[in-house]
Amino acid sequence: MKVKEVPQDDVPDYTEGWLKKGNYALDDEGKYVMVPSKGWVVDEMINKMAYDEYKVKEEETRQAVLADRKSPLAYYMELRQMTPAILGKTAGIAAFRVKRHLRPEIFAKLKPDVLDSYAKALDITMEELKTVPKNPRER
Repeated sequence: MKVKEVPQDDVPDYTEGWLKKGNYALDDEGKYVMVPSKGWVVDEMINKMAYDEYKVKEEETRQAVLADRKSPLAYYMELRQMTPAILGKTAGIAAFRVKRHLRPEIFAKLKPDVLDSYAKALDITMEELKTVPKNPRER
């Protein structure tokens, strides 16, 4: 893409100006340079689709917790977009144990120090970790 071809579409700025957008493009000398961009409608559509998909998955996980098929830990992992490996490293707990703790019957028996490790890693309180919002708009 050449400098003059960098998208400058008028798209909503959800970042309120704190995030600058740019693209690499070829200048007249054939060198890559960073060119500021207002945005691109296609890029905005793709980001919105990804966000909508994430919200659906988050709600499915919340419903699974409310139906007692998963532990609240699964919901907060989904909310933070963490895998068992990432949460395990952050909390100092082996990934295989994190996976076990996604089962409600195992999670219910966790000791306070393990719950505290998870709560700190997820940046929530221990009380929040034990439940999920009944209404998704509560959080």
